[in-house]
Amino acid sequence: MRLWSIHPKYLDCKGLVAAWREGLLAKKVLGGKAKGYGNHPQLLRFKNYERPLDLIDAYLFQIYLEANRRGYSFDFSKIRSIELIEVVTVTNGQLEYEFFHLLKKIERRDKKKFDELKGVNVRTVKPNPVFKVIDGDVECWERQSL
Repeated sequence: MRLWSIHPKYLDCKGLVAAWREGLLAKKVLGGKAKGYGNHPQLLRFKNYERPLDLIDAYLFQIYLEANRRGYSFDFSKIRSIELIEVVTVTNGQLEYEFFHLLKKIERRDKKKFDELKGVNVRTVKPNPVFKVIDGDVECWERQSL
């Protein structure tokens, strides 16, 4: 499960679809409607928020907006239209880590998107709007593989 901190605009087609699907799974887990993944590190920041289902819906709403911008038809009925802005923090180190992680994935599967992103200054990478960026290293919950 990968619940990207980076803005969905950076995701390639496969990444955007996976973010939607995995976000919906996270929503089921947070709502107690699915077993497994309950202690997944990616869920910690959602579980620790005062209203986890509001946060995951707001997160998914941003993915939905990006999909809609690209002409994809994600099923909006699966989420509630909640727009929370900068309610949970994420470190700039986490954003950088995720961006490089994404680049490695995209380099193998989407040359055009890779060429578009390889010139992006990692220090300017935007988060999903539900996150507020603070200074810091990679988050303690991240399972690093780079």
